[in-house]
Amino acid sequence: MKTDIFDKLGALHQTYEELTMQLASPDAAADVSRYQSLRKRLSDLEPMAECYGTYLRLNGTLRDTKELLASEQDPEMCTMLKEELQQAEEGIAALEQQAKILLLPKDPDDEKNVIVEIRAGVGGDEAALFAADLYRLYVRYAERRRWHVETMDVEEIGIGGMKTVSFLIGGTGVYARLKYESGVHRVQRVPETESSGRIHTSTATVAIMPEAEEVEIAIDMNDCRFDVFRSSGHGGQSVNTTDSAVRLTHLPTGIVISCQDEKSQIKNKAKALKVLRAKLYELEKEKRHTEEADLRRGQIGTGDRSEKIRTWNFPQGRVTDHRIKLTLYKIDQMMDGDIDEMIDKLTLYDQAMKLQQTEDPGND
Repeated sequence: MKTDIFDKLGALHQTYEELTMQLASPDAAADVSRYQSLRKRLSDLEPMAECYGTYLRLNGTLRDTKELLASEQDPEMCTMLKEELQQAEEGIAALEQQAKILLLPKDPDDEKNVIVEIRAGVGGDEAALFAADLYRLYVRYAERRRWHVETMDVEEIGIGGMKTVSFLIGGTGVYARLKYESGVHRVQRVPETESSGRIHTSTATVAIMPEAEEVEIAIDMNDCRFDVFRSSGHGGQSVNTTDSAVRLTHLPTGIVISCQDEKSQIKNKAKALKVLRAKLYELEKEKRHTEEADLRRGQIGTGDRSEKIRTWNFPQGRVTDHRIKLTLYKIDQMMDGDIDEMIDKLTLYDQAMKLQQTEDPGND
């Protein structure tokens, strides 16, 4: 098993070296599209190439140490060599686990931009305030990772809350980092308007949808009805002066999307279509996930919006993710966009579950 895994890494390492040579050729630099494609493939293969390089080094140490140990007579030197041998063996065992994870099939959506949709749930104004807090959380997280954010639509309430907000986050590997955020987020805290100090429980739903390309989801414009209306809420001086806002209704599914963030009706229409494309792509994914339910048992869900995934408890300063039963006592930092620790733990758990299923497929 071990040899088979490192043989696969060796073949990928050879491909990595061949691509590196191609990238260094003058012909590659002359063809921008080919150059970018080579860079992308190299970037994907780099972790595997590094893993294989470390394996070769440790395997060499293992071989040399065994040869020295076979001929060594000095007890003190033998003890030292045995320690080196154990370290090399442990290092190779750890690399084997890393290699198994690197060789897991990649989610084809991982590198995509995402469209995030946050909706206030139960809890009235407090739920809308929490939805606005989550919006700021993801915007700050995007800023930390130097991603760009583009607002699609927002429906605000007068006290700073949001009934619903949709926005695009673009950058490298956005879906891979944010896909586990989909689901129901519950907040427990004392509202500012609560004079008796009683803790309220409210919810907001987060949907993380990979941005779909036109070639992936073709939209028949005969299935779409566009209505225009005057913008309300934020939008600058043009608010309520022009019919620039757009409401798109997709007749076959009943999906309704409003976009009023831009002053241009054409731009709002384009944004609405972008959101619709992502929603239709998500519906297709959910359909496939249902069909593959047995294969996905034990993995972290990324599409069920009714699943309660996380509780934000302000009085106790804790955030609990119910899927992996992890609690972190850093709610202020996390609300400020510092959510990498939680995402890392979710990613590792999902990888471990997938690894377990590949090693023991009959245990679904």
